[in-house]
Amino acid sequence: MRERTFRLEILTPERVVFSSDQVVSLIAPGVEGYFGVMANRAPIVSQLDIGVLQYRTPGGHWEYIALGGGFLEATGNKVTILAETAELSREIDVQRAQEARERALQRLASGGPDVDIERAQAALRRAMARLHAVQQSNSFS
Repeated sequence: MRERTFRLEILTPERVVFSSDQVVSLIAPGVEGYFGVMANRAPIVSQLDIGVLQYRTPGGHWEYIALGGGFLEATGNKVTILAETAELSREIDVQRAQEARERALQRLASGGPDVDIERAQAALRRAMARLHAVQQSNSFS
């Protein structure tokens, strides 16, 4: 039996990050928690949080994308994600992500009056999402 697929497009202000009509399912980081999407689902619009989006292709292969928040719209057999930032796990520079994590941790630890805590926390969460996307990709390769 052939698995049902849908079209997934992931867009940022800079580029089309991903586009394929061979996606079986996805798990997305919603602001209220992770949720799944499969082919032929009821329409949905959801705000996305910083985290790792994962999608599965026919045959069971999983791919991972670090998202910096955005919105997901599923209508019919198409899912469109408008993301603030998005990086395929294979595109992530691990060293840069680790350095960004360290900078964010240092800003948070300093706690000085000029430190924007919310901004530093978001930077830390983005760096951690990037590192987790790579880690998950390497774990299941």
